[in-house]
Amino acid sequence: MQIEQREVIISTPDGEMPAFLCLPAENSRKPGIMLLMEAFGLTQHIKDVAVRIAKEGYVVITPDLYYRELPNNKFDYDEVEKAKAMMYRLDLKKTMEEDIKAVLAYLKSRVDVLYPDRIGVTGFCFGGSMTFYTATRFSPEIVVAAPFYSVVLDEWLEAVTDITIPVYLFFGGADPFISGDRINQIDSRFKELNKEYKLKVYPQADHGFFCHERSSYNQLAAEDAWRELKQFFHKHLKKNW
Repeated sequence: MQIEQREVIISTPDGEMPAFLCLPAENSRKPGIMLLMEAFGLTQHIKDVAVRIAKEGYVVITPDLYYRELPNNKFDYDEVEKAKAMMYRLDLKKTMEEDIKAVLAYLKSRVDVLYPDRIGVTGFCFGGSMTFYTATRFSPEIVVAAPFYSVVLDEWLEAVTDITIPVYLFFGGADPFISGDRINQIDSRFKELNKEYKLKVYPQADHGFFCHERSSYNQLAAEDAWRELKQFFHKHLKKNW
């Protein structure tokens, strides 16, 4: 499938935010997905993931959430401390509230998005955390969320009460940033509130297991998670299509 790829600009209260857009070249409308980047920025790897998702028949938008610090706002995978420093400089309230709201509005406004009221969200690492947050804050605006190895703040765990959509959570059992106890707390919280969710832990997988450019890449976990993600999106974004 031929995929169109280009940069677009999304207006936010803080200025212009570049975003990577990719969609099937065929002239037909497709469901929309917002893909949220890792702590390392809008890297080529994340763009490659966007293309992979688009090839499954979606319009995919990936915003540069570090746009306030352009142009030097992308990092190699061995520049962990630099990436973390930039991530920690973010005003998360602005990023989560204003930026994500702007991206969703942009995606819904596109004439090539088939169901403006049926948007999916996924993300990895920092983007996984933003995906989790989006599910708690913007459930009325989306229909599914699939966070990968997301650090979940206590306040977001409390806010699971506000999630009204199906969620699929992916974790690595050997992730040094997300303990097994924390994963169990997340699982218990969704379960006790009777939310529609799936949670999958890959016992041998580390943080960042989906990215083949990282030393923590786990091929078996990544391939299985990709199959699960595709099925999850297809079920909820393409039903009755």
